[in-house]
Order: sequence, then structure tokens, then C-alpha cells
Amino acid sequence: MTQAGEQNTVWLTQEAYDKLNAELEELKGPIRQEIVDRISAARDEGDLKENGGYHAAREEQGKVEGRILQLQDMLRRAEVGETPEDDGTVSPGMKVTYRFVGDDDTETFLLGAREIEDDTLDVYSPQSPLGSAIVGAKVGDVVGYDAPNGKRLEVEIVEAVPYTG
Repeated sequence: MTQAGEQNTVWLTQEAYDKLNAELEELKGPIRQEIVDRISAARDEGDLKENGGYHAAREEQGKVEGRILQLQDMLRRAEVGETPEDDGTVSPGMKVTYRFVGDDDTETFLLGAREIEDDTLDVYSPQSPLGSAIVGAKVGDVVGYDAPNGKRLEVEIVEAVPYTG
């Protein structure tokens, strides 16, 4: 079974980690300063109740500060680029192929942080309903989980191999 800490870990490739870290530095530096300058300039215009530029800049500031907190948390919990063992056990960092019980069609996805971009693979979070249900399962296991629509689904793990990018 999964340890409590594993569910809080965000698995990222080195490339994704570097990209998110660069975004964080950009937000904390130039972008944050530009918004502060816009707020200051709008404040100098006078009446803040009727000042659309001031309110827009404050709203943008809130979004940027929220994204900064999200990135800091994600990067703090990140497990970077360590390829999991190739033992057929589903864990973050694995490329997982599954099929719904009773169906012959298979689907493949990467179990990791949604911030990992891969044009050929969907990325599911280990915290998603499917992701959390299959962590720790082995090839051949049938696992049930509750879909967001409330329907109970069962999937069979067909393959689980380390993601190599």
C-alpha cells in the first residue's frame, strides 16, 4: 500500500521542475514588480473606487500571489526525475496502460504532476480518482474506484513501466 507521504509527493521530470522553478522566479521578480508598479501608478491617479486599472491590477496581483504559493508548495513536495523501479508496480513516474474490465481497448497515461507536458501521453495526478486507486497495484491487478460522476469503475492494470520522457 501507499505511504501517506507518497500521496503528497509530486513526481516531476527534471525538465518540468526546471520550467516550474523558472516560472516561480519570473513571478516573484519581474512580474510581481510590474504589478506593484501598476498598482502604485493607479493609486496616484486618485479615487480608488472608480479606478478600473487599480482594481484590475489588484485582481491580477491576487492571481499571481496564488500561483506563487501553488508553485512553492509543488516544488517543495517535488520528487525530481528519480525513475521508479521497473517491477510492474504502479507508482508516480510510471507510464501505465490499463483497460476497463469487460473492454478490450487499452489507454495509456503518465502518473505524475499535470505540469509535466507530454504531447503523446495524458498525465494523471496520483491524487486523481484513478491515480490514487491504482498506486501500489501490480500488472494484472483489477482495481475499483469511484469516478467523479459517482459511478463505480473497475480497471485492470495491463502494463506499468518507468517513464523515460
